[in-house]
Amino acid sequence: MTLRPRATLGRVLDDLGSTLLEVVAGRVEPGRSVGGVVIHDPLDPPSMPADALVLGVGLASSGEIADVVRSIAAEGAVGLVVRVPVDTDDDVRWAVADEGLVLFGLTRGASWAQVAALLRSLLALDDLGGVDDQTLAGAGAGDLFALAGAVSALLDAPLTIEDLNSRVIAFSADQDRADEGRKETVLGRQVPERYLRELERQGAFRALYASDQPVYLPEIEGTGLPRVAIRVRAGDEILGSMWAAVKEPLSAEREQAFVDAAKLVALHMLRHRAGADVERRLRAELVATVVEGGPAAGDAASRLGLAGGPACVLALAVPGEAEPSSVEADLQRVAGAFALHLAAVHPRSAVALVGGVVYGVIPLAADGPDADLRAVAVAEEFLSRIGARSRVVVGIGGVAAGPAGLPQSRADADRAVRVLRTRPAGARVARLTDVQISAFLLELGSAMAAERRVPSGPVARLAAYDRRHRAQMVPTLRAWLDAFGDVTAAAAATHVHVNTFRYRLRRVGEIGGLDLTDPDARFAAMLELRLRAMVDHPTA
Repeated sequence: MTLRPRATLGRVLDDLGSTLLEVVAGRVEPGRSVGGVVIHDPLDPPSMPADALVLGVGLASSGEIADVVRSIAAEGAVGLVVRVPVDTDDDVRWAVADEGLVLFGLTRGASWAQVAALLRSLLALDDLGGVDDQTLAGAGAGDLFALAGAVSALLDAPLTIEDLNSRVIAFSADQDRADEGRKETVLGRQVPERYLRELERQGAFRALYASDQPVYLPEIEGTGLPRVAIRVRAGDEILGSMWAAVKEPLSAEREQAFVDAAKLVALHMLRHRAGADVERRLRAELVATVVEGGPAAGDAASRLGLAGGPACVLALAVPGEAEPSSVEADLQRVAGAFALHLAAVHPRSAVALVGGVVYGVIPLAADGPDADLRAVAVAEEFLSRIGARSRVVVGIGGVAAGPAGLPQSRADADRAVRVLRTRPAGARVARLTDVQISAFLLELGSAMAAERRVPSGPVARLAAYDRRHRAQMVPTLRAWLDAFGDVTAAAAATHVHVNTFRYRLRRVGEIGGLDLTDPDARFAAMLELRLRAMVDHPTA
């Protein structure tokens, strides 16, 4: 095992350089320490730790940048981050060279809050023991498969590394020495349900997560070989576990090697997760920028590979009656699955969870009147793959000829998905053109509810009469309108005799002041019925 300095400029560039940061001026010393991240404030200069990386929010002119470089260098800073494009005149280059700092450029489409959070999370890895970029038997940082092979060699046993949901995230190459249960686990990248139930029955997970020491499981029904497992923990957070298929308990030396390896695996898992978080957060920022529009939308579309050709936005959401906690879990799971699905359909597609909705942007072959039918087919195929248990609905936006039209496509998708979320059953995919009238009524009802306005007219008079007399005037009118004026069908729907229904219908006209022979009056009554329902039960 070799140890190298952890919180360094080299690691910052390794993790963020391909997506967020670029070197604008100065020379990066990979081994130079980074002691913290601070935000520059000219009105209230922050107290800086040694070797700080300073975020120059709002700095634009070369004069400002040069002045800040000199002032933070006097405080012992190692670098300054400013938004690109950066005005690097001679004064800036001389200041950077004289002070020995590095000037970084923060890419468009990424927020300062994002880069600050990511940098601080990378530096927080120091809490794991003050080492970084460790290698074990040649396994580079974040290379979990190579690390699984190295730990397997130490234990002389086939090994898997699993997350908290018992999903296999890495495994050693010697699984042919394991039993059928292990082979099934590796092939499915998930511990089968029957084994999980048996492990829970034995209390294996309770024992595993309660100790830093390996747990020996002499028999798991249906597996064949015993298992020895150890939790993988970073600080107070349990990241997952390692499982070795063994023939007998480990020796004391191998147990200690397993314990030491678990600490190293925690570092690699954090690095692996941090890298994925960087990509996911940046992609979410870029997708949000594209679908919201604005000056940076074109550049964000270019970075996503969406700059040319027609495309449309798909919005995935969970119906409003679901519990908030389950909604979040569903959306997180769906976002990853949808990204994989769209990537198989088109490599330049982009997916991100933004504001409680999963947005997908998919390029299309043409922008004709039926081009969005391709997006409908893609959405329906995705829903069929994830199964009926998922409550997800998908709204399809209109086809945008280029990036400038994607915000309108997103708005159309949002309107369509809002209609679908109010329907407990029925279609799960819709274009705005399919539900345009319903979308308009929802918006009108929401506007009236926000202004605390209740529709007034014949239906309001009938509703007031029903409340005073416990009558059924409003249900009678609704049933008659729903039956297109067919008294027999409407009577059957309300479970009353036809003559009784005719009498009630005559009273509807008298009490409400409603001429049922007038088509405009009938349309107004239908609209008032819909709006009253929306005001009484506004949607999310």
